[in-house]
Amino acid sequence: MTDGPRPRRYDPERRDRIIDACLDVVAAHGVAGTTHRRVAAAADVPLGSMTYHFAGRDKLLREAFGRFTRQASAQFDRRMAEAPDRDAALRAVVRLITLDVFATQRDLVLSHELYTLAARDPAFRDLTNDWMRRSRAALGRHFDPATCRVLDAFVEGMSIHRALDTEPPDGVDVLDAVRRLAGPVSSRPSG
Repeated sequence: MTDGPRPRRYDPERRDRIIDACLDVVAAHGVAGTTHRRVAAAADVPLGSMTYHFAGRDKLLREAFGRFTRQASAQFDRRMAEAPDRDAALRAVVRLITLDVFATQRDLVLSHELYTLAARDPAFRDLTNDWMRRSRAALGRHFDPATCRVLDAFVEGMSIHRALDTEPPDGVDVLDAVRRLAGPVSSRPSG
């Protein structure tokens, strides 16, 4: 019997494992410390399968961060879809801030690694722009486009403060701020 990973002739989940492992490696070592070797080890795949599935590190990072942003957007969308009316939507925004966005240290690190990467490399900005577009579309179920932009920015900023501040904001204060930003009921989209 030999030590090390066993060869897998048929491994349909390999590509998905590599993408998930890439996110774990980025969370642990940052984008700068993410190498094919580390990702292969974390995914328990032969190093050669990295180049088989991904044409370079940037392609792997784009796939991994794409998965991360889609998962975050889906959670955001679910939260807003559950709100039957505007008042429930305001409370849903508060829950996004106080519970969902950056719910784990891993989510916080991955988000900030992506922000930094997108700030340095415009090729990654389409991921952050698409993420913002999906968040605003979810908010758009209950609010007009201008309000969606403001609320989306507020969710992001307050979530960062909640994650990093030694005294996280109180939910009642956050709800009051969300209500002020959302404005009167008449700003609701028609239709």
